[in-house]
Amino acid sequence: MRDTRESRLLLVLLIAIAFALITVDIRGGEASPVDGARQAASTVFGPVENGVAAAVDPVGNAIGAVRASGDRHDKIAALEQQNAALKAKLGSDDQNRNRVRELDKMLKKSAAGQYGIKAAEVIAIGAAQGFSWTVTIDAGSKDGLKRDMTVLNGDGLVGRVTTVGPDTATVLLANDPDFTVGTRMESTDELGFATGQGSRPLAVQFLNGKAKVKKGDRLVTFGSSKNKPFVPGVPVGEVVRVDPSGGDLTRTVYVRPYVGFTKLDIVGIVVQAPREDPRDMVLPKKPAKPAKPKPTPTVTVTISPNGDIVDTGGNVVGNIHESANPSDGPSPDPSGNATPNADNAVNEQR
Repeated sequence: MRDTRESRLLLVLLIAIAFALITVDIRGGEASPVDGARQAASTVFGPVENGVAAAVDPVGNAIGAVRASGDRHDKIAALEQQNAALKAKLGSDDQNRNRVRELDKMLKKSAAGQYGIKAAEVIAIGAAQGFSWTVTIDAGSKDGLKRDMTVLNGDGLVGRVTTVGPDTATVLLANDPDFTVGTRMESTDELGFATGQGSRPLAVQFLNGKAKVKKGDRLVTFGSSKNKPFVPGVPVGEVVRVDPSGGDLTRTVYVRPYVGFTKLDIVGIVVQAPREDPRDMVLPKKPAKPAKPKPTPTVTVTISPNGDIVDTGGNVVGNIHESANPSDGPSPDPSGNATPNADNAVNEQR
């Protein structure tokens, strides 16, 4: 397109329309007028994302290359392809083992909290709907997913579902600046609101400005009305810094989330909320505190003028003259000076 006045005006107009649609979408929430168009886009592009994820599978590509190598005359190239396939296969096995461990940990979390979950795999990342921290998962409305469902993994809270297509869904991550969740502190039950800060710790504002909070305290989700978008009891994170209250009505602390948002793979969408609030049952077990060393008892002994050895309680435990062996030479007197034994005394008289 030629750079003309009309093309520049058209570009400015398109940008203005885009900002207007984003503003209407954010303010509209669930009743957003563009929600239908967004779901339609998810319906169209969801299978494409699944296809791209499958197309870039290194194991599949390597095996396909090995199968095609039979038509080539260059044996060296065929061997190189086979070696590459074997390396990719080994890498895939390691990845599968990691996924099994992640899935097992997630199932244990869901069992502890009595959550009914649907497992899914992260297949894409990015700001598909204008958010900064989102992922796309390979499960959608066909799998029973709906908007505003809680998403977790084996470590804790991942985020919430924002857009659902037939085969895929978009998840807003808990560290996104537009993400907010109600929290409850372990043991003390102090309530607050956690907000994402990207790669930095979550900022949590406690409703009680005088709440006693210390480094290492742990938080879980408080839960929402009708369990949407958040079910209760999901681990959120651990306090790493506490700002002084300064007499304010609220108090801000900073929490390191349990979930590593840059390395998500297997997640679980809570499709059935627990019957009862699990409270702190889903939190990981605290490491056992090291046992305090027992103090070594000290015993003070004194020597009386007659050679008796007396302990701290005043008990006579021995006598330096009785404990001395005549063959060992002179024994010490009460003052610590050596005294001649009986044999030496007789020899001196002779």
